[in-house]
Amino acid sequence: MKQMSGIAAKQRGFTLVEIAIVLVIVGLLLGGVLQGQQLIENSRVRSAINEVNGLRAATAAYRDRYGMLPGDDGLVAAVQARGPAWAAVLAGNRNGLLDGAAPAVNAAALFTTPATEVLAFWQHLRAAGFISGDPAAAAGATLPTSPWGGGIAVTGLAVYGWAVGSNKVCMNNVPSSSAQAIDTRLDDGLNATGNVRAFPGLLAQVAAPAQAAYAEPNTYTVCMIL
Repeated sequence: MKQMSGIAAKQRGFTLVEIAIVLVIVGLLLGGVLQGQQLIENSRVRSAINEVNGLRAATAAYRDRYGMLPGDDGLVAAVQARGPAWAAVLAGNRNGLLDGAAPAVNAAALFTTPATEVLAFWQHLRAAGFISGDPAAAAGATLPTSPWGGGIAVTGLAVYGWAVGSNKVCMNNVPSSSAQAIDTRLDDGLNATGNVRAFPGLLAQVAAPAQAAYAEPNTYTVCMIL
């Protein structure tokens, strides 16, 4: 009997107190991970907002210096004569709009092979020293990267219910919660109205998105008035 009692003692499992302690530790670890993920996402939202505000400031500074909208600035000979940094840049048609010229910009092209003016926008700001990067970069290589790994592009086309005539900066691959956070901090929190608008997936030209709440698990292209 004594031998049996010794074996039973060795095979004793965890007590309720020990199990409770383990569960508390696991809960704290999971809570810390989730809180850390939320902090990272909040940091990305702040970074995106700062990026847009920085582009607005750079665009205003460019206008003050040259009297033209970056990307729309021209003629090409005059622009390229400003110095070595300008030697390979494109020029716009000076109509005050980032209209892409030719070929026409479509949904994918804004983030892959930008046409003339939406490419020249980045080249001009870089050549002028207002943002970092190579002024001679072409096609998709010229686009900055958003905090979510997508692209940052500009357009003056009619998108999301905006008519032609307003210039926008757009980011794609933005998670729903982050898209709504950007919209709420900068505008009205609604994806179809105001100065911040969004659409699931790639940029959709002309058609406005339905008046609906941001929804998981969608990722969005978010556009803001420049």
